[in-house]
Amino acid sequence: MKSLADQSRSELLALDNQLCFLLYSSSRMMTALYRPLLEKLGLTYPQYLVLLVMWELEGQSEEVTIKTLGDRLMLDSGTLTPLLKRMEQQGLLSRQRATDDERKVLVRLTDKGTGLKVEAAEVPRTLLCRSTIKNENLVGLREGLRELLNELTSR
Repeated sequence: MKSLADQSRSELLALDNQLCFLLYSSSRMMTALYRPLLEKLGLTYPQYLVLLVMWELEGQSEEVTIKTLGDRLMLDSGTLTPLLKRMEQQGLLSRQRATDDERKVLVRLTDKGTGLKVEAAEVPRTLLCRSTIKNENLVGLREGLRELLNELTSR
């Protein structure tokens, strides 16, 4: 594989050589693979991501705020608030203003939201079972993407 410095202008501009396109396309395909599995749980992919964070933070701290979720998911409150409102309407979580600071909105899982954790654990397991990519390659890919994300967010 040629280094970027050694590529011609045409090679630099080829769609298949664009990291951004490969990431974008891969993300869309992964979301499409998740969709039927999550539909069985009554969830969209963004709702699933919120629940993953909530389950991860469960028991680690007393309160989860919209800011905490936004920071972890890299979403602003304008995107997150309508998502959380729909999840509240579905009975998955509750939102409540903090008594000590009304600017803070606390988010808590309901029993229904907590109960989905067991069923949701089968989602990644199912997808991994369908994959023909070797486990060590998946781990390497995940670590490489984490490194890229860290690099991009540190700027």
